[in-house]
Amino acid sequence: MAKKPKWVVEKERSKRAAAAETLWLFGLHAVRDALVNPRREKLRLVVTKNAADKLADAIESAGLEPEIADPRKFPVPLDPGSVHQGAALEVKPLDWGPIDSVCMGDGETAPMVVLLDRVTDPHNVGAILRSAEVFGARAVIGTKRHSAPETGALAKTASGALERQPYLRVANLADAMQRLKDMGYTVLGLAGEAEMDLADALAPLSGRAVALVLGAEGPGLREKTRTTCDQLVRISFAGGFGSLNVSNAAAISLYAAGRR
Repeated sequence: MAKKPKWVVEKERSKRAAAAETLWLFGLHAVRDALVNPRREKLRLVVTKNAADKLADAIESAGLEPEIADPRKFPVPLDPGSVHQGAALEVKPLDWGPIDSVCMGDGETAPMVVLLDRVTDPHNVGAILRSAEVFGARAVIGTKRHSAPETGALAKTASGALERQPYLRVANLADAMQRLKDMGYTVLGLAGEAEMDLADALAPLSGRAVALVLGAEGPGLREKTRTTCDQLVRISFAGGFGSLNVSNAAAISLYAAGRR
């Protein structure tokens, strides 16, 4: 029997690893939203008696038998300091599907998408997911490497948005940007040194699909990401200097794009 090429072996290994991957969500809000999400594959629920009472309706709707735990000996592999509030749920990561189907507009409103270039802090990504849900973005897109994966901390910060707001992770961000451009999106990269103001760039794009690309605080957008954008834009400040946290910049950008 012929030996499989190395790339085939690595691809099969990656698929097996993804199939075996699970994560623990924690906290009453995150666990409740996951329990009532029919898209979420739920494996194991550990709760204290008090948390079980608070989540009774969600537990019943999920049809999952909970394990009642002693709050002093909570038997779940969480990071020290995780505020679990007596509730933890082991789940499979969500599969939202390909960019083509997730990011296609509905024909009624101009679609928006957020892309994140090496934004690794789960708290920032969680906050961006909340803003994306509030302002109606079709998806938040990060990379499979060098971006925040689904974790309990991300889910807790997202305050339920992780269950409702598509969060896609792609192998190559520039390829994803090009795919969006092929679908009709105008891709705007946020960069502090850009000459064009975000509002001015959005003005002629009424009714057009827009993708907003934000980089990690400090290094910002990578060179390949920058050159793949249709245009680099900035958020203007009232003073002579200033900077925004990436999640705040995302919220302002989404608000501006949504008002076109």
